[in-house]
Amino acid sequence: MSEDEFRAALSRFTAGVVLVTAHDPEEGPRGEDVGMTATAFMSVSLDPPLVMVSVRNGSRMDELLERQPHWAVSVLSEAQRHIAGRFAMKGRISDRLLFADMAVVRGEHTDAPLAVGALATLECRTEQRVTAGDHTLVVGRVLEASAPAEESGPLTYYRGRYRTLD
Repeated sequence: MSEDEFRAALSRFTAGVVLVTAHDPEEGPRGEDVGMTATAFMSVSLDPPLVMVSVRNGSRMDELLERQPHWAVSVLSEAQRHIAGRFAMKGRISDRLLFADMAVVRGEHTDAPLAVGALATLECRTEQRVTAGDHTLVVGRVLEASAPAEESGPLTYYRGRYRTLD
């Protein structure tokens, strides 16, 4: 099986889209926010409340979450496709510029930015990291979860494109 065959088969799986964020207090005088778009995100356990996200080994987020145990997730709505695209770009600009004009609130437990208008937000503390091929699975205990009354539908990813439910 080739990488292309594997990728084509998995592109048939519809996934929700989230923005994973963390605050790096060691970067600059006031720290720096870091973010990445993810579709490999899931609930792991209700008791205790655990979620998991897969991050590419050696990425900025992987390196940060290795030393910073607090992070957050914003479940993106169909109206937030631009945020998903912005944080998924290869060769993208600095995280500081990506967050510059984005409406966020700070997580009370993590100090991580949470996207205003997200369908749900979760604040997490890393419980476990598992290396799996070229990615690391980061399991986090959910410290706070919020699901504001939002009328928008979810943003999904299918066959290499962002989509909405019709």
